[in-house]
Amino acid sequence: MSPKRFLLILISAVLVFPACRPKKEKIYTIGLFQINDAPTLQEVRRGFLQALEDHGLRDGVNIRLRIRNSSGDVVLAHRIAREFVSEGVDLIVALSTPCLQAALMTHTRTPILFSSVANPYLVGAGRSADDHLENVTGVVSTAPIRETLTFIREVLPGARRLGTLYTPAELNSEYYLELLLRNAVDFGFEVSVMPLGSPLEIPVAAQSLLNRRVDALAQISDNTINASFEVLGRIAEENGVPLFGGFIRSTRLGACAALGWDFSKMGYRTGELALRVRRGESPGRIPIQSMNDIKLSLNEAAAEKQGLRFSMDVISRADEVIAAPLASR
Repeated sequence: MSPKRFLLILISAVLVFPACRPKKEKIYTIGLFQINDAPTLQEVRRGFLQALEDHGLRDGVNIRLRIRNSSGDVVLAHRIAREFVSEGVDLIVALSTPCLQAALMTHTRTPILFSSVANPYLVGAGRSADDHLENVTGVVSTAPIRETLTFIREVLPGARRLGTLYTPAELNSEYYLELLLRNAVDFGFEVSVMPLGSPLEIPVAAQSLLNRRVDALAQISDNTINASFEVLGRIAEENGVPLFGGFIRSTRLGACAALGWDFSKMGYRTGELALRVRRGESPGRIPIQSMNDIKLSLNEAAAEKQGLRFSMDVISRADEVIAAPLASR
């Protein structure tokens, strides 16, 4: 048989039997986005990715990850959510309340997981942990506001006025402010409040609070303030006023103490939910999760600069203590 005739036969066989060609398997694609670089969101993302890796899922091998950050731009967050839908991702992971809100507003049927969201029901994710949208589930991050006020009253028994900043543009911030104001009454606290439009306003707003002679700053957690928390830490130190943070890692950014969740574990739990959804489980059948292991972190060095010393009893109960330099003890 001539080479030319053999080639013609080979080409014909390929055309006649296309079904014999191996099909390329579709890789499961996850679109993950966060509103900014707040430490809480960074920890959640790391925990989420660690869960995937620990269960053998690797980007570019057996899954595809599309990770986006809107850098505080809410309009961009909505655009990212729409792009995920138009690109046909298999799962949308929304880190923060603004991102969950953006994902929900696409009205997609694509499964949506959320994490680091104070109250998902405020943005329409459902009515309760078991009664929620069929394509949505996740992990709630509601901060332990009441427990924080209990702690402040313990270490500052004479305190009367607390101060806090909040971001009106964030529903989660409004929600936390409401919780703080409602619970503060039970502890005999008056709360002075200053709104923010952007992180650039933190120095002036914080100084305005201090000018009102607050006894301490009880800072609620929101994405805008968390991303620039170290600015608030420096102001508290310069003025010698105790600063209590709304998330655990804030003690590494200038807070003297903080009660809250391990956001890395929160992200890991969200990653485990992603594995269940990838295996075919409906998000609507997965109850919305909550964190329940409150951690206490202390920064003795920050406390001393802010005019506060913790008792040995308080220190013994802490899950983490950032010790003051030996010379200052």
